[in-house]
Amino acid sequence: MSSLLQKKCDACNEKTPALGAAKIGSLLSELRGWRVEDEKSLHKDLVFKDFSQAMMFVGAMAYLAEREGHHPDFSVHGWNKVHVTLSTHAIGGLSENDFILAAKIDALLA
Repeated sequence: MSSLLQKKCDACNEKTPALGAAKIGSLLSELRGWRVEDEKSLHKDLVFKDFSQAMMFVGAMAYLAEREGHHPDFSVHGWNKVHVTLSTHAIGGLSENDFILAAKIDALLA
């Protein structure tokens, strides 16, 4: 089990440092199927059995994000696909919060 699942997202502000490449690589190794773009955002594409399952996932993810105080960007396309993007907008890059939420999103899928 990922150690990220045991953590809670902390409030970030513009003074929170963005993660560097080494830390991003280390945290990314704890996730399944996520990719990093330009050291600024995490992305994952998900495919569900049907529209209903995709929407149930989105609802569960929204509830989780609200509890963590860290909110992903997402889009639902086709009738069963969800694209999730995580980044810390206050710093214009990635923070540990992005990886914590990604791990918890993965746990929703388990």
